Amino acid sequence: MKMLSTKATCNSHGQDSSYFLGWEAYEKNPFDEASNPKGIIQMGLAENQLSFDLLESWLTKNPDAASFKRDGQSIFRELALFQDYHGLPAFKKALVEFMAEIRGNKVTFEANNIVLTAGATSANETLMFCLAEAGDAFLLPTPYYPGFDRDLKWRTGVEIVPIHCTSSNGFQVTRPALEQAYKEAEARNLRVKGVLVTNPSNPLGTTMSRHELDLVFDFITSKGIHLISDEIYSGTVFGSPGFVSAMEVLRERSSKEEEVWKRVHIVYSLSKDLGLPGFRVGAIYSNDDMVVAAATKMSSFGLVSSQTQYLLSAMLSDKKFTRNYITENQRRLKQRQKMLVSGLEKAGINCLDSNAGLFCWVDMRHLLESDTFESELELWKKIVYEVGLNISPGSSCHCSEPGWFRLCFANMSESTLKLAIRRLKSFVAELRSAASPNAQSQLNNDNKFCKNIKKNIFTKWVFRLSVQEANRKLQHER
Repeated sequence: MKMLSTKATCNSHGQDSSYFLGWEAYEKNPFDEASNPKGIIQMGLAENQLSFDLLESWLTKNPDAASFKRDGQSIFRELALFQDYHGLPAFKKALVEFMAEIRGNKVTFEANNIVLTAGATSANETLMFCLAEAGDAFLLPTPYYPGFDRDLKWRTGVEIVPIHCTSSNGFQVTRPALEQAYKEAEARNLRVKGVLVTNPSNPLGTTMSRHELDLVFDFITSKGIHLISDEIYSGTVFGSPGFVSAMEVLRERSSKEEEVWKRVHIVYSLSKDLGLPGFRVGAIYSNDDMVVAAATKMSSFGLVSSQTQYLLSAMLSDKKFTRNYITENQRRLKQRQKMLVSGLEKAGINCLDSNAGLFCWVDMRHLLESDTFESELELWKKIVYEVGLNISPGSSCHCSEPGWFRLCFANMSESTLKLAIRRLKSFVAELRSAASPNAQSQLNNDNKFCKNIKKNIFTKWVFRLSVQEANRKLQHER
């Protein structure tokens, strides 16, 4: 008798993606400046630690919030016993005001239209359950966040059909790409229920232009489908052009009577902008009362604790703090991104021009032995095990062009980032040296990073499967 369910044993979670395999390698040999200085540096984690001191300073100045007190009196019992899946009214109000502030108060949000979820992962999956049946499809521009294969598909049965974007125009969405993805879905007998975009983009680190947003809105209007705009990086925009929310475009283009008004939904989280992924605070915003009602009921499977809501309602209601935090966080992100881009340029590596996010989209196509995903994965393995950097290969993000990689810069200290850049610079220099005659012996003697790193942590069959799957995908998509 089979002891586990089909869902528990299926392979659609995506855990064997190179994105997650790199994490496993890091966890087995993590870099530590003191105890393991030759370990693997984690550059595959989009986590914002640059402004954590601002949060800690606020907590020090506001001890009542962290101690669950109101006017000096403990409300611990009240918070510990209360749990309503509609959420604390004070927190929902503070959250929608914070969302508006990030968007320059160009658009406002109604607290009654927001559904609290345990992070953006839960928000996106909940929307899949609300908007689509198993076997339906959502169209996603490539490259996209590798976790979407898990978040959108694994438990819902919803399919993802890629909207292929290319480096020729900076990976921007085009009308032909939208139409081609729709035709591909039809050819697979999939009913398209909507488009999901990440704005700002993970992994590109760019905001969508108004032209792209208008294309997407025209498309969903003509097809009568939904738009989900994942805007969890909206507060990380540190350069021009600025951020334009889908809700801002919707209000400029539509009246509340139009049907499209109910078919645009926003996903948000405090994991990236405030650097609080451990608090598991996400949200769905929708103008459709039926979606809000259904998502609210579903949220009972992934609630945000009342204690967390109380603490954050106090923090986000402090307008002086939020204004300073947003400005200073963006300044620090810009400085750190500039450091990575400049360091890579000195190593002979360019990045896609970016203005947001916690990462850079890095062009290493010139380092490939051949223009294949097999060559990309070989380069990735060298960078992970020999150089000691966990980065995310473009194939894990469903990029259609081999040789692009995502490198995160906000989850480490400045000194660690400088070390990572030095390692990569040395690696590129060694590759160039190895390309010259009689250089192989010198390369073997001079490699400073690989001698204490295990190169064969993963079994060969995993990599064969990853390579075969990536190449099959490239052949199919072309």
